[in-house]
Amino acid sequence: MIRSYGTWALALVLSVLPVCGVQAQTARPADYIVAVVNSEPITHSELNAEVQRITRTMQQQKQTPPPATELRKLVLERLINERAQLQLAQEIGIRTDPASVDMAEQAVARQGGIEVAELHKRLAQDGIDVASFRARLRDQQTLERLYEREVGSRNRVSEQELDQYLADLHANNKDPFAQEINLAQLLVPLPEKASAEQAAALFVQAQKLLDRIRNGESFEALVQQYSAADRSNGGQLGLRKGDRYPAIFVEATRDIPVGAYSQVVRSGAGFHILKVLERRAPEQLTRSVVQTRARHILLRTGPTLSTTAAVERLAGVRKQIQSGATSFAAAAREISQDSSAEQGGNLGWTNPGTFVPEFEEVMNKLDEMAVSAPLVSRFGVHLVQVMERRRVELTPRELREMARMELRASRYDKAFESWAQEVRARAFVEYRDAPQ
Repeated sequence: MIRSYGTWALALVLSVLPVCGVQAQTARPADYIVAVVNSEPITHSELNAEVQRITRTMQQQKQTPPPATELRKLVLERLINERAQLQLAQEIGIRTDPASVDMAEQAVARQGGIEVAELHKRLAQDGIDVASFRARLRDQQTLERLYEREVGSRNRVSEQELDQYLADLHANNKDPFAQEINLAQLLVPLPEKASAEQAAALFVQAQKLLDRIRNGESFEALVQQYSAADRSNGGQLGLRKGDRYPAIFVEATRDIPVGAYSQVVRSGAGFHILKVLERRAPEQLTRSVVQTRARHILLRTGPTLSTTAAVERLAGVRKQIQSGATSFAAAAREISQDSSAEQGGNLGWTNPGTFVPEFEEVMNKLDEMAVSAPLVSRFGVHLVQVMERRRVELTPRELREMARMELRASRYDKAFESWAQEVRARAFVEYRDAPQ
């Protein structure tokens, strides 16, 4: 229930709608028509309100708005284009039902950590009509569906184009986790319960060994004398794909040429000095991704449970988990309202992009076994715990589908611009001057 779907237009709504902090106009000049799009007018008050909103938004983001005349022209053109696109959506039968608007409205409220009733109250305080707010949500959802149908149909990728794209990716593949590398290591061990002073002393010892190596002493000889790891064959770890090495080893050596040495690398085992012995490009295109195994507790908000109450309850559950009074799995089985509850909230192994952005953003920042603070998503309020992560290689089919999505995404803006220009060219647009 928290998996992602196409909601980029909802993100646009969240970024452009005046949810809070908008000051109502104290005076309104006499209204008049500034443009007509296929017999549908755009009024001065509409244009003025949009110009003011964009100006406020840019100022809040520490950006300098364009000169007033230029901004006004840009905003009017956007309103004209949007009006023509909405008219096209109506002509071809694309509609947004009230239930979809309700869901979008609830998502906006959750994004602000408030209830819909509180959202309406704030809109009223700011002089924003709720009906207009919902109309804007409806229009954005209608446009999203229109774009999916019209632009998506233009943005198809042929198998030949995909083959060429994959060939180009292979030719320029610089992913260190896809390359085959052979490393050798010298390990200065770190006791499991070492103090900060002990760790610092051992780091200094490792750094002195690295200085000796860079000053010309034999790496292999120092491995035999000082390394706590396997010393056979000069500490070589063997030729293998990068994703079969610890990620910290790959990152530490990714920009190092063959024959060179890394800086001192710390791991749970101690301090490592790594030598790059060999590096080979993959014979065929491969790609690996970091999968996450997480679990969550979900409380759904609604008439019987407010967002505030859900956040407070899960904050208390989090304290119990952190104190050891209960386990995450036990709490999930007891109170979670997601289908994963029976499995202790376990969501299984997932690829990047599986979950909705607001959930995944928090999950990706968590250390393993850490428990998040309560987070609000469009589905309710969650606690999240990352159990473990792993890097896996995509299957040829997964790689091909990922490449197809990348290629389509890279072409989307051009396809959209071409389509939008055609819609505008078919529309009758009449500009009108302000009355004297």
